Amino acid sequence: MPVLRTIFLQTLPAAISPSVSNCVSVKFSVSCCSAASPVTVVNGNVDKKPSERNEVRLGLPSKGRMATDTLDLLKDCQLSVRQVNPRQYVAEIPQLSNLEVWFQRPKDIVRKLVSGDLDLGIVGLDTIKEYGQGNEDLILVHDALEYGDCHLSLAIPNYGIFENVNSLKELAQMPQWTAERPLRVATGFTYLGPKFMKENGMRYVTFSSADGALEAAPAMGIADAIGSVSSGTTLRENNLKEIEGGIILESQAVLVASRRSLVQRKVLLQVTANMRGSSADEVAERVLGQPSLSGLQGPTVSPVFRKREGRVVADYYAIVICVPKKALYKSVQQLRAIGGSGVLVSPLTYIFDEETPRWRQLLSNLGL
Repeated sequence: MPVLRTIFLQTLPAAISPSVSNCVSVKFSVSCCSAASPVTVVNGNVDKKPSERNEVRLGLPSKGRMATDTLDLLKDCQLSVRQVNPRQYVAEIPQLSNLEVWFQRPKDIVRKLVSGDLDLGIVGLDTIKEYGQGNEDLILVHDALEYGDCHLSLAIPNYGIFENVNSLKELAQMPQWTAERPLRVATGFTYLGPKFMKENGMRYVTFSSADGALEAAPAMGIADAIGSVSSGTTLRENNLKEIEGGIILESQAVLVASRRSLVQRKVLLQVTANMRGSSADEVAERVLGQPSLSGLQGPTVSPVFRKREGRVVADYYAIVICVPKKALYKSVQQLRAIGGSGVLVSPLTYIFDEETPRWRQLLSNLGL
């Protein structure tokens, strides 16, 4: 749970920052934003794309078990969603002031991540794969939230010509399937289904799109097989069976982000750090020796006073610089390399003990 909370805080475009180890606290806030850019008017409403919005938009499932479990997970992470009016589709997480929560259908969450209308989303992996269709702008930030487990599989009747067919290989080798009489599959997954069949060498297959009550399709003569997310009980009660090699996708809830939203925002962040030094000039020289620490016009260096052995001394200096969001990770690394500590990007304070593998992978995917 703490890992997910860390990921949320780190992926906010208004406050993106790496995990920092060795008890260095990091505070997040926006110091300055980009100048206003042209916006598009859609049906009389201003449509702000990621680079023109200050707020970050998180899409959550609006109904069903996935919606309930997602809200429970966020609550366990001390990130409870507050919805003033249950009839409205927008809500907030009070701890994250720059965040808007939007309740949407899972497939619409994926579509709006692709279009740039959402920045982050929680949905099932099967939904991402089906409606994202390999779009490179979608990045899996956390691929195992450990709920919403299910699998998408191919199922066939357990009677008639299929009675002794128990594997995908046997199904493919049945002589009944020809160009004139292909295997008919009913499914709501019209992208993943054909992709799976092609990858497994099924030549003669046609697909029909269907939503709900797929299990009845073979008995009605509408299809020979189905591709669906069904429980074993439901399949058995409808005289259907899964077959060896017929699992199309193992799925669970995932946190996904729009690459554009995480990279394209033009945001400046104010970074503050404490550094030991003999004088302000000596500290400034160290700071300016690092390529990412020059700030807008240079660093502000001021003494930090403390009492030691009954005397007031100033052997630490506070450094304040403004850096582009995209350069924040490198800037923090350089500050620490020259002795900086207590790195701050206010106003939310969280302490990260170490960088998680998923966070490092996200930074790598974003080229940061």
